[in-house]
Amino acid sequence: MLFRSAVELATSLPALGGDFIAPAALRPLLVAALAGQHGLEGQHSAGSHARDGGPGPFVLAVTATAREAEELAAGLSSLLGDDAVGYFPAWETLPHERLSPRSDTSGQRLAILRRLAHPDPSDPRSGPLAVVTTPVRSLLQPMVPGLGELTPVRLEAGQQASLEDTVAHLVEIGYARVELVERRGEIAVRGGLLDVFPPTDEHPLRIEFWGDEVEEIRSFRATDQRSLATAPGGLWAPPCRELLLTSGVRDRARQLASEWPGLHDILGKMAEGITVEGMEALAPALTDRMELLLSYLPSGSKIVACDPERIRARAAELVSTSQEFLEASWVNAAAGGEVPID
Repeated sequence: MLFRSAVELATSLPALGGDFIAPAALRPLLVAALAGQHGLEGQHSAGSHARDGGPGPFVLAVTATAREAEELAAGLSSLLGDDAVGYFPAWETLPHERLSPRSDTSGQRLAILRRLAHPDPSDPRSGPLAVVTTPVRSLLQPMVPGLGELTPVRLEAGQQASLEDTVAHLVEIGYARVELVERRGEIAVRGGLLDVFPPTDEHPLRIEFWGDEVEEIRSFRATDQRSLATAPGGLWAPPCRELLLTSGVRDRARQLASEWPGLHDILGKMAEGITVEGMEALAPALTDRMELLLSYLPSGSKIVACDPERIRARAAELVSTSQEFLEASWVNAAAGGEVPID
């Protein structure tokens, strides 16, 4: 009864919201109830997307740490079903490090942004989300604008598709062409075979073309390249880089290379369309603006801050650490003191 009253109060709160004190174990139940997909009596079958009592608001659940966000997503999945819940991870790198985030991290983030921007109910992999969990680090991090507009590559057996066009599209959205696919974000072409390792999949996929028709799609082991089972859902390959070398980015890199000779080794390669490790750190200087995850939230969304005091402390720590890295970063050293990004 108390839980029901708390949920009813939460759903009627004004925009400024309110505070609730409860054990951490109740977080999945509260968030699920706020999303309107979990009946207060607990009668819900996992995997069903029918909202009890009609559509509820989208909920963004913010935690202090990545582990808490992952655990919350796992708990919500048992209540709402895997397809209704998304986890939006943070980069495992700091903003000013000369390191690029892993392709599986970027791929998972971009898949969530696509589902928020353009949900497709016909495919559970890209369907609408009821809840997204994320650590505060992801909430604070600015992103290149328009990432939700990037189109994943979809292929199914029997579909008409050009091998050359498919490869070109995959390269455009950040996949690296290699001789042998071993890691996520890689593709390889051998005759009429296209190997793709989507960043959100457990195993890479092998697509067999017969002319301009997709004949078969099977998963395979990256370790020994042996085929596994047929992939019933076909290929769904989201982008795997958050900074793509578009013509605008390449032109801006070329301009900055002349203004900042100390960065020419990085910017010069980017101007030629060559991906460089750590190039994401220069994103604020290569785009007109940056945006936050909050800009992707649907109208009427609710935000749940799990343990606000710890979130505030973690946010302050992240900002302080980021500033320290900026002042003594690889960019600063390469540019001789002043840096073109903030």
